[in-house]
Amino acid sequence: MSFFLDNWMLFAIALASGGMLMFPALTSGGGAAGLTPAEVVQLINREKAAVVDVCGPDEFAAGHVTGAKNVPLPELEAKLAGVVKNKNLPLVLVCASGMRSKRAVSIAKKLGYENTHSLTGGMGAWRTANLPVEKA
Repeated sequence: MSFFLDNWMLFAIALASGGMLMFPALTSGGGAAGLTPAEVVQLINREKAAVVDVCGPDEFAAGHVTGAKNVPLPELEAKLAGVVKNKNLPLVLVCASGMRSKRAVSIAKKLGYENTHSLTGGMGAWRTANLPVEKA
């Protein structure tokens, strides 16, 4: 028992750091639904999902998911309805690393696109999976 009393600070730090490591996993459930590249391919093939790349025009021109439309994140709220008219279709949002697309999911959901997903890992994960990349 004295071992625990003598080292209580170490135990407190260990519990706190473990909690901080678990926090992203516990809080991501209510946020953006991230999909792997393979899941995105299935969604495109089976359910005709729309793919929107939220990168800037230069990043989009350097390489994007085949068939994706480009709507940079700052313009997403104003232009998404004109690019993807059917709000019932699945919508996959893509960026370079997956960070901007996670933010874009919340914008799309606010606009009424309930079946919205983010490509986890972005174009980096897409390229790592050796999936086709289109260049403008």
